[in-house]
Amino acid sequence: MKILKKDGSVEEVSFEEALGKQAFWHTSAHILAQAVKRLWPDTLCAIGPAIAEGFYYDFSFSFDFSAEYFGEIEAEMKKIVRENLQLRHYTLSREKALALMEEKGEPYKAELIRDLPEEEELSFYQQGNYVELCAGPHVAYTSAVKALRLLSTAGAYWRGDEKKPMLTRIYGISFPSRGMLDEYLAKLEEAKKRDHRKLGRELSLFMLSDEGPGFPFFLPKGMILKNLLIDYWRKLHTREGYLEISTPMLLNRELWETSGHWEHYRENMYTTVIDGTDFAIKPMNCPGGMLVYKAAPHSYRELPLRIGELGLVHRHEKSGTLHGLMRARCFTQDDAHIFMTPEQIPREIKGVIRLIDELYSIFGFQYHVELSTRPENSIGSDQDWELATDGLKSALEDLSLPYIINEGDGAFYGPKIDFHLKDSIGRTWQCGTIQLDFQLPQRFEAEYTGPDGEKHRPIMIHRVIFGSIERFIGILIEHFAGKFPLWLSPVQIKILPISDKFTDYAKSVEKTLKQEGFRCELDARAEKIGYKIREARTERVPYLLILGEKEAESGHVSVRKRDEGDLGSMPLAQLTGLLHTENAQFTL
Repeated sequence: MKILKKDGSVEEVSFEEALGKQAFWHTSAHILAQAVKRLWPDTLCAIGPAIAEGFYYDFSFSFDFSAEYFGEIEAEMKKIVRENLQLRHYTLSREKALALMEEKGEPYKAELIRDLPEEEELSFYQQGNYVELCAGPHVAYTSAVKALRLLSTAGAYWRGDEKKPMLTRIYGISFPSRGMLDEYLAKLEEAKKRDHRKLGRELSLFMLSDEGPGFPFFLPKGMILKNLLIDYWRKLHTREGYLEISTPMLLNRELWETSGHWEHYRENMYTTVIDGTDFAIKPMNCPGGMLVYKAAPHSYRELPLRIGELGLVHRHEKSGTLHGLMRARCFTQDDAHIFMTPEQIPREIKGVIRLIDELYSIFGFQYHVELSTRPENSIGSDQDWELATDGLKSALEDLSLPYIINEGDGAFYGPKIDFHLKDSIGRTWQCGTIQLDFQLPQRFEAEYTGPDGEKHRPIMIHRVIFGSIERFIGILIEHFAGKFPLWLSPVQIKILPISDKFTDYAKSVEKTLKQEGFRCELDARAEKIGYKIREARTERVPYLLILGEKEAESGHVSVRKRDEGDLGSMPLAQLTGLLHTENAQFTL
């Protein structure tokens, strides 16, 4: 596939490469815009980038647009593809570029040009009679787009500003072959079946309410699942020498000014006034962790000091971005902060990476790693950033762990390593993070006494493994399609007596299983056994025990295992042994 770059050069790139996908989907966004302009010439064009999967374009229509128009647009897009239009790159002066967009009646493009930094030349791409202000890259010909589909439409404020006009955003996907599109659409259908919001409601795990948009409610079964993850986290961190703390949810403005959050993160924080002083609900746990560290003097002999916190944080997310547990306004971060000497950096980073790898492997996740570097709004010296970035690179390379560099996407106080999980249907989710921070210890004037008797500044690692426990639960729901492994299932065993004559025996089975530490439920309703079985399957319970006259007389249980079917009749002791063995692989 030939890619046309901004400098006019053409490069052969595979669609599987990041650059190939970016160029392919960026061109598809231009094809979408060209098709819309052909169908409705008075439509105003805003922006249309490639995104992680596919592309979108924002328009201002002169009528009420809906998905019912997708068929017309797709037909016109396919026509543009068949025309095999060549993409051509050229530049214009700022004045000529502005004049061109004003002549074409494109006020959003004109605004972008006015707000761009002063440059002599601006980049444009053209296909046929369609011209787009764009930095590229693009495929060389529209015919490369062999298969496409428009997926959805949504409202989007111009430039993400709620005070600016609401535009219509159209999302789409495209591929170099029809087979790839069919495979992707099948994955989308599977993802709909696994939607954690749907399954969370059906399995009585959590609920969402209009009274608290972005603030999920966990139900009893969901709390079992959440607490199982927290218990596992605690055991793992106790083994690794972490000390657990809890810091206040509400802290004053002075703290957030010291940390830099008031300047760099203020728009995402919830604030209030207490006794005439500004306070903020914590969006992150790290400043509170700094206060804990500073509360006592420290010696180099104590370092590394590993401090963990399961802190409930709140962040103001725009309403349009909220998505169940995946994007919420409050969530539990499994934070830890490691204070150390410069010499301890490589060992501690490697230790965190190994810990993350161990935890993810429990759930069967594969992952890839990205190293995010210094952003534009960073704080700190060039030297500190170079040392921090090199420290992260060195740890990854020493472990022979491949990584992608994500330029400019670090935190404002330091570079970071992000772990992107791959789920059972091939989607990726960013969860674990390791951030190396020289800045907060300086801003908070944190110290330790070195072997020379002098005061020194510690280095700090911020790290999460789950990231957000709530979001991780959402990922697990979709990864397992609600069919959790035995150790993680809120209800592990459902006991189903055939009739009320066998309720007493069912209760004795239930008592024994609970004494053995298993989570079980007895369904003693006066319903037919077929109905009870179907309902228990819908609840995705791992084991069903069918109890009738034969079982009651023999002291056996008839066992059905989820996805495997009938295991036959067996003594209860044999079943408990089987269950303990299945659980043992997840015991620390």
